[in-house]
Amino acid sequence: MMPESKSDLAAALEAAGQDHLMGTWSDLSVEEQANLRTALEGLDLDQVQRLREHLRSPNEHAAKSFEPPLTFPLGRSTEQAARAEHAISIGKQLLRESKVGFVLVAGGQGSRLGFNGPKGMFGVGPVSGLSLFGWHAARLSAAQRRHGTNIAWFVMTSSSNDGATRSFFEDQDVFGLGRQNVHFFTQQMLPALDQEGRIVRTAPDALFLAPNGHGGTLAALRSEGMLDLAASLGIEQFSYFQVDNPLVRPADPLFLGLHALAEADMSSKVVAKDDPGEKVGVLGLADGRLGCIEYSDLPGDLRTEKEGDGSLRFRAGNIAVHMIRRDFVENLTKDGLLDLPWHLAQKNLKGLDAQGNPGEIPGVKFETFVFDALGAAANSVTLEVRREEEFSPVKNAEGPDSPSTCRQALTESFGNMLRAAGVDLPDRDQDGTLPLEVDPRVAENESEFCAANESAGGLKALKGEHGWLYR
Repeated sequence: MMPESKSDLAAALEAAGQDHLMGTWSDLSVEEQANLRTALEGLDLDQVQRLREHLRSPNEHAAKSFEPPLTFPLGRSTEQAARAEHAISIGKQLLRESKVGFVLVAGGQGSRLGFNGPKGMFGVGPVSGLSLFGWHAARLSAAQRRHGTNIAWFVMTSSSNDGATRSFFEDQDVFGLGRQNVHFFTQQMLPALDQEGRIVRTAPDALFLAPNGHGGTLAALRSEGMLDLAASLGIEQFSYFQVDNPLVRPADPLFLGLHALAEADMSSKVVAKDDPGEKVGVLGLADGRLGCIEYSDLPGDLRTEKEGDGSLRFRAGNIAVHMIRRDFVENLTKDGLLDLPWHLAQKNLKGLDAQGNPGEIPGVKFETFVFDALGAAANSVTLEVRREEEFSPVKNAEGPDSPSTCRQALTESFGNMLRAAGVDLPDRDQDGTLPLEVDPRVAENESEFCAANESAGGLKALKGEHGWLYR
């Protein structure tokens, strides 16, 4: 608990190496002093001290050995194909019984995209302009229709975008999913530190706070009451996914079924990495412990090592899609025992230095990553999926992982659906993009589109300003 008197507060901050925060106290107005005290009351000084210690020795637990994971591959044996069919039936049953909750990580802003607002509000539909939030909602609505399930959608925001996100959902009438089925919760914010371990301020009476990473999802599910709510709804599994990837399929019966058949605590989807220079983490075992091996942590010779067929040995590219047992999260977070490792993000932070001067301060943000919980899982499934069908995130304004590449990936997947059904494709635009969009409620893959087209006697597309839309 934060001390009540100014002198005790100053002493506590000095003991934590943060005495600079009181350096301008006498220059602050009464209102600013109240603001600063409120901000300081939100700090866990013991945690801040642990962050400072980690800043001094960030790589003290660097792994010494690495092995690729056992994957459930795209190219399957007869036995694996049979297991996949069985898994799909199990997954569909769990969906029908409403035993799956859907957890969306959506705490980020769209600033890197030049967009003023939560990233989930950014429009990516090639024809419709549908937002990232809307795209995920459409996929959940599709699951609701196909499996007769009751959707429970848990949306994790941050303090910086919670209000705007809730307002957007209200404006969209929660995308027709029903207000009782959409549950918002927020992740913890952590102070950013300068290179000396001092908390950075954005103003004399305000601290520089940043979200604690997607690993904070697990702790927030407990602290915000979502685990209790999920238990009351009969939810046994969480389907975890992130807002920036509209190709993700949160209600995938195959993935869910394989995870359930293996009695796995936490499972992952991966895509094959074919370029050793691609700076993405890979799933693997580091010192025998399953997790995501950061690109920078994997030795150079292992990055390029190949199998006999020419594929990379370490190729299980992480796409941040997981299936997680609810009771696994309960056990991990019980009595505050969750202890995921800290990851450091070196940044130039706009704020005040220790003397109160404004500028760009070389500093550090601290994050935890959800994939680090894989190491605590008794069993785990790693399912390989096709990149072009399930992974094209929107992270950058231009270049790789941009709105342009994402829309291109979406339209190509739609084109494959039409080809499979024998439907003629529209002419490509001047930039080579198909002016085409298929609403997930119509189909999410080729077989579903073929079935929908056949049962409808030929699906009809709506002609819009930006192309053809099947909805």
